[in-house]
Amino acid sequence: MLPEVAADTALLRQYVADEKGLAISALKGIRVLKRSIDARQRTIFVNLKVRLYINEQPTDDEYVHTDYPDVSDKPQVIVVGAGPGGLFAALRLIELGLRPIVLERGKDVHERKKDLAAIARTQQVDGESNYCFGEGGAGAYSDGKLYTRSKKRGNIEKILNVFCQHGASTAILADAHPHIGTDRLPQVIEAMRNTIIRCGGEVHFQTKMTRLLLDGNKVVGCVAENKEFKGSVILATGHSARDVYRYFDQEKIELEAKGIAVGVRLEHPSKLIDQIQYHRKEGRGQWLPAAEYSFVTQVDGRGVYSFCMCPGGFVIPAATGPEQVVVNGMSPASRGTQWSNSGMVVELRPEDVEGDDVLRVLRYQEELERMCWQQANMKQTAPAQRMADFVNGKLSYDLPRSSYAPGLVSSPLHFWLPKPISSRLQQGFKVFGRQAHGFLTNEAVMIAIETRTSSPVRIIRDNDTLLHVRLQGLFPCGEGAGYAGGIVSAGVDGERCAEMCAEWMKSNA
Repeated sequence: MLPEVAADTALLRQYVADEKGLAISALKGIRVLKRSIDARQRTIFVNLKVRLYINEQPTDDEYVHTDYPDVSDKPQVIVVGAGPGGLFAALRLIELGLRPIVLERGKDVHERKKDLAAIARTQQVDGESNYCFGEGGAGAYSDGKLYTRSKKRGNIEKILNVFCQHGASTAILADAHPHIGTDRLPQVIEAMRNTIIRCGGEVHFQTKMTRLLLDGNKVVGCVAENKEFKGSVILATGHSARDVYRYFDQEKIELEAKGIAVGVRLEHPSKLIDQIQYHRKEGRGQWLPAAEYSFVTQVDGRGVYSFCMCPGGFVIPAATGPEQVVVNGMSPASRGTQWSNSGMVVELRPEDVEGDDVLRVLRYQEELERMCWQQANMKQTAPAQRMADFVNGKLSYDLPRSSYAPGLVSSPLHFWLPKPISSRLQQGFKVFGRQAHGFLTNEAVMIAIETRTSSPVRIIRDNDTLLHVRLQGLFPCGEGAGYAGGIVSAGVDGERCAEMCAEWMKSNA
């Protein structure tokens, strides 16, 4: 149907009644089950899959409820990290009759927000409270997109339903690319924490794990802030906990180098992206959402692609320590800002980095971030260049207005970015410009550097039991362990780790 029909409840009721030959008085309710936009032609349509209630009132709930029992007196499991992997692991443990003890190095989701706001004001980053560390993890203030291509690893619908149970809009159950929004996700995360505590679990903030407690080859707990916590350990520390990787390497706990993707945040005026994607001068108009895009190509044997597209959003500073400049993107629920951005990244494999040790990709990542910090005059301002200037190898003498709050500094990215990255981005942009007329433009600005697309290290675990390959009682989990990429896939992996942990504890009781 046309977008204006899909957006208006009365028009939708009339459309469905006419389509099905029903008296409108007989149509007591309509529930949208799936929603997507077809913008391939000049006339844009919205595709809906709906459930009709004919001569009966809707009585079923819009989402599936999960029961969480009291586990105050049950055996405990230590969950390190309160990102999506850790939170969903903790909730699943409660379902399974186990008591989660969640240890989070950063602050709670509301206190954390104050430290994020201070970055633009002070040009300094709190190493324990930033866009990556703190309750909710890297996803809490970096968009809340719930779209995943992974269909094999677990129950994605369960993850979305749990979000709805904790306050997310039920629209996420229907939308093709569901999204909670940076402004709404903190309240959802807080509600999840409250469920954990209400059921007898514990959540400790500013409690950074420093080492594991071992009994031979068995993990029996961990040490955090000089206090011992006993139990099996689900390790969900996120893709930026470099201290954990260094600790594991020092203790000869099995790791392997993992590929990442490296590039920039590319920011366009959202109106321009709307015009390109919707094939019309007026852009999205009154009834359509801010347009999304997805690009991918191959250049010299490596993928070049868009990543984490944020329509109507912001570019944010995502460093986790001193001498780093890192950028990411986020969108509020309304997706209503005047900018749209995405990561534009180049595939990087372990063999592309010199050396053979397991931390070489991590060190390469760090070196790029330090180089970017130096280019940014040792502040959180970000080096930037207009898109067409970058492709043509020209310095940008001025820059467009940007959503990046700490500010931009004009920099020749084509000159100082490593050649395997810059040359592939240049070729990729030419391809994308041919695919979408108007996309390759000096109205767009490239903001460096995007390096935290995924973990540069994988903590090796058994594929069947999800246990670490050598340490019994340790379950590496989520993005930080190298087994997920995004909120939903991390949540799915958290649930699986909880299930495997419960099985292992039962068999070793």
